[in-house]
Amino acid sequence: MPTLPRAILFDLDDTLIRAYAQPEEAWTRLLATFAAPLDAPDPAALERVRAAIMDHARAFWSDRAEAARWRLDIPGARRLSVRRGLASLGQDDEALADRIADAFTELRRAEYRLYPDALATVDALRERGVRLALVTNGAGETQRAKIERFDLAHRFHHIQIEGEFGQGKPEPAVYRHALERLGCTAGDAWMVGDNYEWEVEAPQKLGVCGIWYDPFESGIPAHATDRPARVIRRLGELLE
Repeated sequence: MPTLPRAILFDLDDTLIRAYAQPEEAWTRLLATFAAPLDAPDPAALERVRAAIMDHARAFWSDRAEAARWRLDIPGARRLSVRRGLASLGQDDEALADRIADAFTELRRAEYRLYPDALATVDALRERGVRLALVTNGAGETQRAKIERFDLAHRFHHIQIEGEFGQGKPEPAVYRHALERLGCTAGDAWMVGDNYEWEVEAPQKLGVCGIWYDPFESGIPAHATDRPARVIRRLGELLE
C-alpha cells in the first residue's frame, strides 16, 4: 500500500480528460476537410497551412499576459491564431479562418475523452481518505460543462476554476486557496498534471510535491527549472 498525502490537487485538461493533446494530428485531419477552400490540393500544401497555424498559436500562447487573458476565450484565441497563420501564407480571408477555427473547436469538443483510469483512480484516492481538489484554468462555463459531462463534481472536495476564482495557474494564490479549502498545508499535498510549469514548477516553489503526468512520454522539457518529485505515465500509478 503506497504512502499517500493528505491532499491531492488535480489538473483537468489533458490530465483527467484528454482535451488538447497532440494537436498536430487533429489539425491534419481537420484541414483535410478544408482542402478546396484553402486551395491546398496535396498533403504538402496542407502541411504548410498546419505549420503556419500552429507556429502562430505557439507564439500567441507564449505571451504570458495575452495567454492569461485569452484562456477565458479559447475559441476566440483560436480564431486569431488561424487568421494570422493564413495571413502569413497570403490568405487574408477572415471568414474562412473563423470557419476553420470554429470547426477545430467543435472537433476537439466532440473528442474529449476521460483517460481510462481517471475515475477509478480518483475514486480510490477518495476512498482512502485523501482530500481532493480539481484546479483548472479556463472559463467557468466551459470548464463546468466538462465537469458535468464526465460526472466529476461529486468526486472532489473542492473545485476551483480560473474564470470563477479570478486567477489561474501559475499564480501562487491559486494553490494556496485550494490548500486552504482542503484544510491542508503545502507539505502534505501533491499537485498532479500535464503542464510542467503549472503542475510542477509553480507548486513546488510553495512546498507542494509536483507530480508530472506524461502519458505520451514526451520527457522533461529542456527549459525546465525544477525536477518533478515523480513522473507518471498512467494516473493509476498514484496508487502503486
